[in-house]
Amino acid sequence: MIAAMMTAANLGARITGWGFVVFTVGSIAWSTVGFATGQTNLLATNLFLMLVNAVGIWRWLGRQRAYEDGGKAAQEASRRSAASTLFTATGVAGMPVHSRSGDPVGNAVEALIECETGGVSYVVVASGGIGGIQETLRAVARADICFGCDRLTLTLDADAFERLPVLKDDAWPAKAPSMLVESA
Repeated sequence: MIAAMMTAANLGARITGWGFVVFTVGSIAWSTVGFATGQTNLLATNLFLMLVNAVGIWRWLGRQRAYEDGGKAAQEASRRSAASTLFTATGVAGMPVHSRSGDPVGNAVEALIECETGGVSYVVVASGGIGGIQETLRAVARADICFGCDRLTLTLDADAFERLPVLKDDAWPAKAPSMLVESA
């Protein structure tokens, strides 16, 4: 159960990777029980699960961890340099989003990138709900967002954000929403 929570929570490569280590320990224990008691189905199942868990360990403590560490290193180095500050594109997901007056309105869940230009087209922001239940998703055009290192700030007030159309899970826009004309 601990390993399942570690992997399901998706708290980064290291936590997920160690979740697979815990899964592996469990598979070894159950394989031992299966071997000692002659339960070949239990043994076979857990030998297969050890293989799956080994792939999880390699991916999350090996490759994915290296990707995350490289991105974090570049991000931290850019904050100490005189050049413009960087943050990872995958880091947009989960960033807090505030209205122009500083009120929290939600969290970014995804940034959609234009293939031709490589620029951000729009950011999907989740608001309301708890743990993804009863949350609403809205697309905010790039022109309406100021990117910061630790948060996104909208050029919109909270009421204008709430007036944006709610997205359906399977019907996100193919293009950036048109720029909003704000009411004062």
